[in-house]
Amino acid sequence: MFNSLLAKEEFYLNFRTFLFIVLITFSMNTVAQAADLPIGIGASGFDASDSFPVEYELPFQYALDMGMVNYPPVELEAEPKTYKVMEGDNLFRIALKHNIPLESLVEWNNLAGDVIHPGKELIVSGGVSVDTVHKKPDRKVATVSSPIVTPPPVVVPEVKEEKVEVAEEQVVNELLVTATAYTAYCTGCSGTTAYGIDLRSNPNQKVIAVDPRIIPLGTKVWVEGYGEAIAGDTGGAIKGHKIDVFIPSYDSAMEWGVKKVKLKVLN
Repeated sequence: MFNSLLAKEEFYLNFRTFLFIVLITFSMNTVAQAADLPIGIGASGFDASDSFPVEYELPFQYALDMGMVNYPPVELEAEPKTYKVMEGDNLFRIALKHNIPLESLVEWNNLAGDVIHPGKELIVSGGVSVDTVHKKPDRKVATVSSPIVTPPPVVVPEVKEEKVEVAEEQVVNELLVTATAYTAYCTGCSGTTAYGIDLRSNPNQKVIAVDPRIIPLGTKVWVEGYGEAIAGDTGGAIKGHKIDVFIPSYDSAMEWGVKKVKLKVLN
């Protein structure tokens, strides 16, 4: 009887030991399988029931190909805008046309003087030289150096907008034109108009530059926002229905900007 009880107790002990070993073995296998899964993929919707593709050696490559990794967009630097000089252009008018400071135009293009030649390309936005834009550092255009004309420190009256229109019986023709402004001290300007008017000695004179094919020199006109004036100057960029109004001070000329105005030819 005693031997029978001892045998049963030994059997139960061996059976519990066997169950313990089976449980430990099962737990270790589960941990090992979990360690083989890609790290962090579960947070992005990875199904743990799927087998990890054998062709991917790294979890990052798998995430990259699945579109789970996003790179920030790369900002490309805008290419500077250039302008080709035309016959009759000067630096002041080019700066005014593109709404940039004259000093910046000179600096961006490494200009030593105020003389420019037709066909020359000028940077009119940003600060990269023309040679850099075209990737041809050995391509240079010769310029003739001359001192930049600085206006004397004199006070000149500002041009006030005149709203009084002329009598209709005086009007011969009416046009809609694009108007810019210039001064007698702009770079490349002599101060004397094509009609022979000395603007530096007569800062109060109302003068506009015109295309003589449209408005003959010497013609009396009325310009909206400017008043009565004489067509007394020309310019290489003044073609067709474009005019350039003379304004004594640089700041006022810049404030004028570029605008569409009515022009009336007077008899």
